[in-house]
Amino acid sequence: MRIGIVLYPTFGGSGVLATELGKALAAKGHEVHFISYNQPARLDFFSPGIFYHEVSIPQYPLFEYAPYETALAGKMVDIVRSAHLELLHVHYAIPHASAALMAKAILAQDHIQIPVITTLHGTDITLVGRESSYEPVVSWSINQSDIVTAVSQSLKEDTYKHFHVTREIEVVPNFIDFDRFSKKPKDHFKKAISPNGEKVLVHTSNFRKVKRVGDVLQVFRKVLDQIPARLLLIGDGPERSHIEGLCRDLQTCEQVSFLGKQEAVEEILSIGDLFLLPSQTESFGLAALEAMACEVPVISSNAGGLPEVNLDGVTGFLAEVGDIDRMAEKALYLLQNESELQTFRAQALAQAQRFDLANILIQYETLYQQAMKR
Repeated sequence: MRIGIVLYPTFGGSGVLATELGKALAAKGHEVHFISYNQPARLDFFSPGIFYHEVSIPQYPLFEYAPYETALAGKMVDIVRSAHLELLHVHYAIPHASAALMAKAILAQDHIQIPVITTLHGTDITLVGRESSYEPVVSWSINQSDIVTAVSQSLKEDTYKHFHVTREIEVVPNFIDFDRFSKKPKDHFKKAISPNGEKVLVHTSNFRKVKRVGDVLQVFRKVLDQIPARLLLIGDGPERSHIEGLCRDLQTCEQVSFLGKQEAVEEILSIGDLFLLPSQTESFGLAALEAMACEVPVISSNAGGLPEVNLDGVTGFLAEVGDIDRMAEKALYLLQNESELQTFRAQALAQAQRFDLANILIQYETLYQQAMKR
Protein backbone atom coordinates (compact mmCIF):
# COMPACT_ATOMS: atom_id res chain seq x y z
CA MET A 1 0.00 0.00 0.00
CA ARG A 2 1.02 3.63 -0.57
CA ILE A 3 0.08 5.48 2.60
CA GLY A 4 0.14 9.16 3.53
CA ILE A 5 0.58 9.86 7.26
CA VAL A 6 -0.27 13.37 8.47
CA LEU A 7 1.00 14.25 11.94
CA TYR A 8 2.40 16.82 14.32
CA PRO A 9 6.20 16.42 14.27
CA THR A 10 6.69 16.85 18.02
CA PHE A 11 7.66 14.59 20.94
CA GLY A 12 3.98 14.37 21.97
CA GLY A 13 2.16 11.04 22.02
CA SER A 14 0.32 11.49 18.71
CA GLY A 15 3.48 12.38 16.81
CA VAL A 16 5.46 9.54 18.36
CA LEU A 17 2.81 6.93 17.59
CA ALA A 18 2.26 8.15 14.04
CA THR A 19 5.99 8.15 13.29
CA GLU A 20 6.63 4.71 14.77
CA LEU A 21 3.59 3.33 12.94
CA GLY A 22 4.86 4.66 9.64
CA LYS A 23 8.34 3.25 10.19
CA ALA A 24 6.85 -0.16 11.02
CA LEU A 25 4.63 -0.09 7.94
CA ALA A 26 7.64 0.72 5.75
CA ALA A 27 9.58 -2.15 7.33
CA LYS A 28 6.78 -4.47 6.17
CA GLY A 29 7.12 -3.27 2.59
CA HIS A 30 4.53 -0.49 2.42
CA GLU A 31 5.40 2.92 0.95
CA VAL A 32 4.93 5.61 3.59
CA HIS A 33 4.81 9.37 3.00
CA PHE A 34 4.98 11.59 6.10
CA ILE A 35 3.37 15.01 5.68
CA SER A 36 4.02 17.75 8.26
CA TYR A 37 5.54 21.21 8.74
CA ASN A 38 8.79 19.78 10.18
CA GLN A 39 10.57 16.46 10.08
CA PRO A 40 9.00 14.27 12.81
CA ALA A 41 11.13 14.00 15.95
CA ARG A 42 11.22 10.21 15.87
CA LEU A 43 11.92 10.02 12.13
CA ASP A 44 15.64 9.53 12.67
CA PHE A 45 16.35 7.45 9.59
CA PHE A 46 15.09 6.99 6.05
CA SER A 47 14.72 3.84 3.97
CA PRO A 48 13.56 3.19 0.41
CA GLY A 49 9.97 2.99 1.69
CA ILE A 50 9.94 6.23 3.71
CA PHE A 51 9.42 9.76 2.36
CA TYR A 52 9.00 13.11 4.08
CA HIS A 53 7.10 16.06 2.58
CA GLU A 54 7.31 19.44 4.28
CA VAL A 55 4.29 21.72 4.32
CA SER A 56 5.44 25.25 3.53
CA ILE A 57 3.22 28.06 4.73
CA PRO A 58 3.37 31.24 2.63
CA GLN A 59 3.57 34.42 4.68
CA TYR A 60 1.56 37.41 3.49
CA PRO A 61 0.92 40.73 5.30
CA LEU A 62 -2.80 40.11 4.78
CA PHE A 63 -2.75 37.15 7.18
CA GLU A 64 -2.38 37.81 10.89
CA TYR A 65 -2.28 34.02 11.28
CA ALA A 66 -0.96 31.90 8.43
CA PRO A 67 -3.64 29.45 7.12
CA TYR A 68 -1.87 26.17 7.87
CA GLU A 69 -4.97 24.06 7.27
CA THR A 70 -5.26 25.36 3.70
CA ALA A 71 -1.55 24.83 2.99
CA LEU A 72 -1.78 21.31 4.47
CA ALA A 73 -4.79 20.40 2.32
CA GLY A 74 -2.99 21.64 -0.77
CA LYS A 75 0.09 19.61 0.10
CA MET A 76 -1.99 16.47 0.57
CA VAL A 77 -3.60 16.97 -2.84
CA ASP A 78 -0.16 17.35 -4.41
CA ILE A 79 1.31 14.23 -2.75
CA VAL A 80 -1.74 12.05 -3.45
CA ARG A 81 -1.46 12.97 -7.12
CA SER A 82 2.32 12.75 -7.50
CA ALA A 83 2.95 9.67 -5.33
CA HIS A 84 -0.32 7.94 -6.22
CA LEU A 85 -1.27 7.46 -2.58
CA GLU A 86 -4.01 4.97 -1.83
CA LEU A 87 -5.10 6.38 1.54
CA LEU A 88 -4.48 9.16 4.05
CA HIS A 89 -4.09 8.38 7.75
CA VAL A 90 -4.33 11.57 9.79
CA HIS A 91 -3.34 11.74 13.44
CA TYR A 92 -4.99 14.30 15.74
CA ALA A 93 -8.31 15.77 14.71
CA ILE A 94 -7.33 19.45 14.58
CA PRO A 95 -6.67 20.49 11.83
CA HIS A 96 -5.54 17.29 10.12
CA ALA A 97 -8.91 15.60 9.67
CA SER A 98 -10.71 18.62 8.24
CA ALA A 99 -7.74 19.39 5.95
CA ALA A 100 -7.74 15.79 4.70
CA LEU A 101 -11.44 15.94 3.94
CA MET A 102 -10.90 19.18 2.02
CA ALA A 103 -8.16 17.42 0.02
CA LYS A 104 -10.47 14.45 -0.55
CA ALA A 105 -13.18 16.73 -1.99
CA ILE A 106 -10.69 18.46 -4.31
CA LEU A 107 -9.33 15.14 -5.56
CA ALA A 108 -12.83 13.79 -6.16
CA GLN A 109 -13.29 16.46 -8.83
CA ASP A 110 -10.50 14.69 -10.74
CA HIS A 111 -12.14 11.29 -10.11
CA ILE A 112 -9.44 10.36 -7.57
CA GLN A 113 -10.94 8.55 -4.59
CA ILE A 114 -8.79 8.73 -1.44
CA PRO A 115 -10.06 7.24 1.84
CA VAL A 116 -9.34 9.16 5.05
CA ILE A 117 -8.60 7.36 8.32
CA THR A 118 -8.64 9.64 11.38
CA THR A 119 -7.01 8.64 14.66
CA LEU A 120 -8.04 10.52 17.80
CA HIS A 121 -5.29 10.81 20.37
CA GLY A 122 -6.49 12.76 23.39
CA THR A 123 -6.33 16.51 23.82
CA ASP A 124 -7.80 16.94 20.33
CA ILE A 125 -10.97 15.59 21.99
CA THR A 126 -10.66 16.21 25.73
CA LEU A 127 -9.26 19.75 25.60
CA VAL A 128 -8.69 21.60 22.30
CA GLY A 129 -11.56 20.09 20.34
CA ARG A 130 -14.12 21.03 22.97
CA GLU A 131 -13.61 24.75 22.36
CA SER A 132 -16.92 26.03 21.04
CA SER A 133 -15.33 27.43 17.88
CA TYR A 134 -13.78 24.06 17.00
CA GLU A 135 -16.51 21.61 18.08
CA PRO A 136 -18.69 21.71 14.91
CA VAL A 137 -15.65 21.19 12.68
CA VAL A 138 -14.32 18.33 14.81
CA SER A 139 -17.73 16.62 14.88
CA TRP A 140 -18.12 16.99 11.11
CA SER A 141 -14.58 15.72 10.47
CA ILE A 142 -15.14 12.62 12.58
CA ASN A 143 -18.47 11.84 10.94
CA GLN A 144 -17.14 12.34 7.41
CA SER A 145 -13.94 10.28 7.79
CA ASP A 146 -14.04 6.83 6.22
CA ILE A 147 -12.75 5.18 9.41
CA VAL A 148 -12.13 6.67 12.85
CA THR A 149 -10.00 5.13 15.58
CA ALA A 150 -9.32 6.13 19.19
CA VAL A 151 -6.33 5.02 21.25
CA SER A 152 -8.41 3.90 24.25
CA GLN A 153 -11.94 2.96 25.26
CA SER A 154 -11.94 5.97 27.58
CA LEU A 155 -11.20 8.34 24.69
CA LYS A 156 -13.89 6.71 22.56
CA GLU A 157 -16.44 7.31 25.31
CA ASP A 158 -15.28 10.92 25.77
CA THR A 159 -15.71 11.52 22.05
CA TYR A 160 -19.31 10.30 22.09
CA LYS A 161 -19.96 12.34 25.23
CA HIS A 162 -18.64 15.69 24.01
CA PHE A 163 -19.24 15.61 20.25
CA HIS A 164 -22.17 14.99 17.92
CA VAL A 165 -20.79 11.74 16.53
CA THR A 166 -23.10 9.44 14.63
CA ARG A 167 -20.67 6.79 13.40
CA GLU A 168 -18.69 3.90 14.87
CA ILE A 169 -15.27 4.53 16.40
CA GLU A 170 -12.77 1.65 16.49
CA VAL A 171 -10.47 1.31 19.49
CA VAL A 172 -6.91 0.63 18.36
CA PRO A 173 -4.59 1.16 21.32
CA ASN A 174 -1.15 2.68 21.33
CA PHE A 175 1.68 0.21 20.95
CA ILE A 176 5.24 -0.49 22.01
CA ASP A 177 8.17 -1.49 19.84
CA PHE A 178 10.06 -4.10 21.85
CA ASP A 179 13.01 -3.88 19.49
CA ARG A 180 13.60 -0.52 21.12
CA PHE A 181 11.78 -0.45 24.45
CA SER A 182 13.11 -3.19 26.67
CA LYS A 183 15.28 -3.28 29.75
CA LYS A 184 18.88 -2.54 28.76
CA PRO A 185 22.01 -3.61 30.69
CA LYS A 186 22.85 -0.18 32.10
CA ASP A 187 24.18 -1.10 35.54
CA HIS A 188 27.15 1.24 35.11
CA PHE A 189 24.75 4.11 34.42
CA LYS A 190 22.68 3.29 37.49
CA LYS A 191 25.79 3.23 39.69
CA ALA A 192 26.68 6.68 38.42
CA ILE A 193 23.19 8.00 39.21
CA SER A 194 22.76 6.20 42.54
CA PRO A 195 26.26 5.33 43.79
CA ASN A 196 24.97 4.35 47.23
CA GLY A 197 22.09 2.22 46.04
CA GLU A 198 19.45 4.96 46.11
CA LYS A 199 16.13 4.03 44.51
CA VAL A 200 15.56 5.72 41.14
CA LEU A 201 12.18 7.26 40.28
CA VAL A 202 11.48 8.52 36.76
CA HIS A 203 8.95 10.84 35.12
CA THR A 204 8.59 11.69 31.42
CA SER A 205 6.31 14.37 29.98
CA ASN A 206 6.04 17.61 28.06
CA PHE A 207 5.82 19.58 31.34
CA ARG A 208 2.37 21.01 30.72
CA LYS A 209 -0.01 21.73 33.61
CA VAL A 210 -2.15 18.71 32.73
CA LYS A 211 0.84 16.45 33.57
CA ARG A 212 0.93 17.72 37.19
CA VAL A 213 4.71 17.50 37.43
CA GLY A 214 4.45 19.34 40.73
CA ASP A 215 2.74 16.25 42.14
CA VAL A 216 5.73 14.19 41.00
CA LEU A 217 7.99 16.36 43.17
CA GLN A 218 5.57 16.24 46.11
CA VAL A 219 5.43 12.43 45.97
CA PHE A 220 9.20 12.26 45.66
CA ARG A 221 9.62 14.51 48.71
CA LYS A 222 7.54 12.08 50.78
CA VAL A 223 9.54 9.12 49.48
CA LEU A 224 12.79 10.92 50.23
CA ASP A 225 11.69 11.46 53.83
CA GLN A 226 11.70 7.67 54.26
CA ILE A 227 14.43 6.26 52.02
CA PRO A 228 17.40 7.49 49.95
CA ALA A 229 16.23 8.11 46.38
CA ARG A 230 16.89 9.97 43.15
CA LEU A 231 14.38 11.48 40.71
CA LEU A 232 15.03 11.74 36.97
CA LEU A 233 12.80 14.17 35.06
CA ILE A 234 12.77 13.66 31.28
CA GLY A 235 11.24 16.28 29.01
CA ASP A 236 10.72 19.99 28.83
CA GLY A 237 7.89 22.46 28.49
CA PRO A 238 6.07 25.49 29.89
CA GLU A 239 6.06 24.30 33.52
CA ARG A 240 9.83 23.72 33.65
CA SER A 241 10.74 26.97 35.47
CA HIS A 242 7.90 26.49 37.97
CA ILE A 243 9.06 22.95 38.71
CA GLU A 244 12.64 24.11 39.22
CA GLY A 245 11.36 26.66 41.76
CA LEU A 246 9.28 24.01 43.56
CA CYS A 247 12.33 21.76 43.66
CA ARG A 248 14.18 24.47 45.60
CA ASP A 249 11.21 25.07 47.91
CA LEU A 250 11.04 21.34 48.73
CA GLN A 251 14.81 21.17 49.18
CA THR A 252 15.14 18.24 46.79
CA CYS A 253 17.35 19.78 44.09
CA GLU A 254 20.40 17.74 45.03
CA GLN A 255 18.43 14.53 44.46
CA VAL A 256 16.59 15.66 41.28
CA SER A 257 18.07 15.65 37.78
CA PHE A 258 16.42 17.61 34.95
CA LEU A 259 17.46 15.70 31.84
CA GLY A 260 15.51 17.63 29.20
CA LYS A 261 14.37 15.99 25.98
CA GLN A 262 16.05 12.66 25.39
CA GLU A 263 16.14 10.43 22.33
CA ALA A 264 17.26 7.24 24.13
CA VAL A 265 14.50 7.30 26.75
CA GLU A 266 14.63 3.51 27.03
CA GLU A 267 18.18 3.63 28.41
CA ILE A 268 17.08 5.94 31.24
CA LEU A 269 13.96 3.91 31.96
CA SER A 270 16.12 0.79 32.21
CA ILE A 271 17.71 2.04 35.44
CA GLY A 272 14.40 3.07 36.99
CA ASP A 273 12.78 1.40 39.97
CA LEU A 274 9.46 3.23 39.68
CA PHE A 275 7.70 5.49 37.16
CA LEU A 276 5.43 8.35 38.28
CA LEU A 277 2.59 9.66 36.09
CA PRO A 278 0.07 11.70 38.15
CA SER A 279 -1.58 13.40 35.14
CA GLN A 280 -4.87 15.26 35.29
CA THR A 281 -5.90 13.24 32.26
CA GLU A 282 -4.30 10.81 29.82
CA SER A 283 -6.08 9.45 26.79
CA PHE A 284 -3.87 6.37 26.95
CA GLY A 285 -0.60 6.79 28.83
CA LEU A 286 2.12 5.96 26.31
CA ALA A 287 4.85 7.07 28.72
CA ALA A 288 3.59 4.54 31.27
CA LEU A 289 3.58 1.78 28.65
CA GLU A 290 7.17 2.58 27.65
CA ALA A 291 8.21 2.33 31.30
CA MET A 292 6.41 -0.99 31.74
CA ALA A 293 8.11 -2.41 28.65
CA CYS A 294 11.40 -1.61 30.42
CA GLU A 295 10.12 -3.52 33.49
CA VAL A 296 9.38 -0.44 35.58
CA PRO A 297 6.16 -0.47 37.65
CA VAL A 298 3.97 2.63 37.47
CA ILE A 299 2.30 4.83 40.07
CA SER A 300 -0.30 6.86 38.20
CA SER A 301 -3.54 8.75 38.51
CA ASN A 302 -6.79 6.92 37.85
CA ALA A 303 -7.57 9.13 34.88
CA GLY A 304 -8.65 8.63 31.28
CA GLY A 305 -7.15 5.56 29.64
CA LEU A 306 -4.53 4.93 32.33
CA PRO A 307 -6.52 2.14 34.06
CA GLU A 308 -6.53 0.30 30.70
CA VAL A 309 -2.71 0.31 30.74
CA ASN A 310 -1.63 0.38 34.39
CA LEU A 311 -3.49 -2.35 36.26
CA ASP A 312 -4.00 -1.40 39.90
CA GLY A 313 -2.22 -3.82 42.22
CA VAL A 314 -0.68 -5.70 39.28
CA THR A 315 1.59 -3.46 37.21
CA GLY A 316 1.66 -0.66 39.75
CA PHE A 317 -0.97 1.37 41.58
CA LEU A 318 -3.65 3.92 40.73
CA ALA A 319 -4.70 6.92 42.82
CA GLU A 320 -7.20 9.71 42.36
CA VAL A 321 -5.85 12.84 40.70
CA GLY A 322 -3.96 14.91 43.28
CA ASP A 323 -3.83 12.17 45.94
CA ILE A 324 -0.11 12.45 46.55
CA ASP A 325 -0.40 10.70 49.92
CA ARG A 326 -1.66 7.46 48.35
CA MET A 327 0.87 7.73 45.54
CA ALA A 328 3.72 8.12 48.04
CA GLU A 329 2.37 5.32 50.22
CA LYS A 330 2.21 2.87 47.31
CA ALA A 331 5.58 4.01 45.99
CA LEU A 332 7.19 3.31 49.36
CA TYR A 333 5.42 -0.06 49.58
CA LEU A 334 7.14 -1.20 46.40
CA LEU A 335 10.48 0.48 46.99
CA GLN A 336 10.78 -0.97 50.50
CA ASN A 337 9.76 -4.50 49.49
CA GLU A 338 12.26 -5.85 46.96
CA SER A 339 10.42 -9.14 46.33
CA GLU A 340 7.16 -7.28 45.61
CA LEU A 341 9.01 -4.84 43.37
CA GLN A 342 10.42 -7.73 41.32
CA THR A 343 6.95 -9.29 41.02
CA PHE A 344 5.49 -6.01 39.80
CA ARG A 345 8.37 -5.61 37.33
CA ALA A 346 7.52 -8.95 35.73
CA GLN A 347 3.80 -8.18 35.68
CA ALA A 348 4.43 -4.76 34.12
CA LEU A 349 6.38 -6.39 31.31
CA ALA A 350 3.68 -9.02 30.75
CA GLN A 351 0.99 -6.31 30.48
CA ALA A 352 3.15 -4.25 28.09
CA GLN A 353 3.53 -7.27 25.80
CA ARG A 354 -0.22 -7.13 25.11
CA PHE A 355 0.49 -3.88 23.24
CA ASP A 356 3.29 -5.25 21.08
CA LEU A 357 3.65 -3.30 17.84
CA ALA A 358 3.36 -6.49 15.78
CA ASN A 359 -0.18 -7.08 17.10
CA ILE A 360 -1.41 -3.49 16.68
CA LEU A 361 0.11 -3.14 13.21
CA ILE A 362 -2.12 -5.93 11.92
CA GLN A 363 -5.19 -4.06 13.20
CA TYR A 364 -4.22 -0.93 11.28
CA GLU A 365 -3.47 -2.85 8.09
CA THR A 366 -6.89 -4.52 8.30
CA LEU A 367 -8.60 -1.14 8.68
CA TYR A 368 -6.63 0.27 5.74
CA GLN A 369 -7.81 -2.58 3.53
CA GLN A 370 -11.41 -2.04 4.64
CA ALA A 371 -11.20 1.67 3.84
CA MET A 372 -9.78 1.03 0.36
CA LYS A 373 -12.61 -1.38 -0.47
CA ARG A 374 -15.36 1.11 0.38
